[in-house]
Amino acid sequence: MDCIINRRAEFSASHRYWLPELSEAENIANFGACGNFPGHGHNYELYVSMAGPLDEYGMVLNLSDVKHIIRQEVIEPLNFSFLNQAWPEFEQTLPTTEFIAYAIWQRLSPHLPLVNIQLSEHPRLWADYQGNAMEAYLSVSTHFSAAHRLALDDLSLEDNTKIYGKCARPHGHGHNYHLEVTIKGEINPRTGMIVDLVALESLIKDQIIEPFDHTFLNKDIAYFAQVVPTAENIAIHIRDLLQEPVRGLGAQLHKIKLIESPNNSCEVFCSSTAPALERLSGTTAQLVNV
Repeated sequence: MDCIINRRAEFSASHRYWLPELSEAENIANFGACGNFPGHGHNYELYVSMAGPLDEYGMVLNLSDVKHIIRQEVIEPLNFSFLNQAWPEFEQTLPTTEFIAYAIWQRLSPHLPLVNIQLSEHPRLWADYQGNAMEAYLSVSTHFSAAHRLALDDLSLEDNTKIYGKCARPHGHGHNYHLEVTIKGEINPRTGMIVDLVALESLIKDQIIEPFDHTFLNKDIAYFAQVVPTAENIAIHIRDLLQEPVRGLGAQLHKIKLIESPNNSCEVFCSSTAPALERLSGTTAQLVNV
């Protein structure tokens, strides 16, 4: 049986989103502050996932060798660089998070048995690439605060308490929910983007954050008048609200992850089949409740 191992690395670099064939006004309209001269920087966090059988020493690969390859092929050329000029491919395609992940895969795949490259630009934005042509995954993280009560209307308080415990108390309770939205789609060969990130973030804000934030979900969100607002049901509802609007941006909604507390989280995938990224996560629908 194969085992997946992961190696973390980091580098700091700057980039600028600017296409010379566009006017200044068009660049500003497309890229906003990301087009400001002379660029801006990030502390990138990289996770390289590899798979294979264990050797006679109990390892998939010697991690010292893995570290050397990642450093030589990726970290040394990119660390403290201006990415637009660091690699030839970034002269043709803007070095967005998703396209950098793609480019890193191309550099490492001749040397390592890759199954996933994950690159974080910052804690609220990251991309995954798994070697499937120009298809990649982009994830954005945001949050909202809301209260809820877990109870079925046709049951007594005693019976609801047997099912939901303290969460059935009559006046409810609140959480600071953290929401992760993952989309998948084709990387544009010129802009390096799956979708317009500003449009995606605005969509999530308009469809989810503004309606849900600082509400009592059972009373303020019509859907939850009939459906118990468990973390699972909230995640499913968010998925259903976002699927068509994300498709309208030219991408596909892939996964919703809702973190209710440090101990409880729920993941809902948007298809019945589980591609490689889902297998890395464990299951196609997962509740963590510790």
